Amino acid sequence: MARQTISSGAPWESIVGYSRAVKVGNYVHVAGTTSVDKDGKVVGKDDPYSQTKQILKIIEAALAEAGATMKDVVRSRIFITDISQWEAVGRAHGEVFGEIRPAATMVEVKALINPELMVEIEVDAYLEPQDKI
Repeated sequence: MARQTISSGAPWESIVGYSRAVKVGNYVHVAGTTSVDKDGKVVGKDDPYSQTKQILKIIEAALAEAGATMKDVVRSRIFITDISQWEAVGRAHGEVFGEIRPAATMVEVKALINPELMVEIEVDAYLEPQDKI
């Protein structure tokens, strides 16, 4: 089965040994994604809603490169450093996934790799098989 790896171009991908996303068959798995811009700077410092919106944009771009859309997402996992902020994160998540309604988990974690990061999200998507004529 063919395997497609998708890179965001971040230097730490090769250091840590991971891809932004991996497509195998009809499945696309997007790695834990945080709110950073192309220069690696945190977007939405002290604002979990803004961080979540930025994360979902990054995820959407990775899915597009794999030939998927947010509508193909079947599972999301949300990691948040302060669970009392769940409503802001949930609101941003719901703005994207309100009609799609993937299986979702939100858990509090002690910390993320950068103390300015408040949220990390990973998703799994499934592409419907293309009918063969």
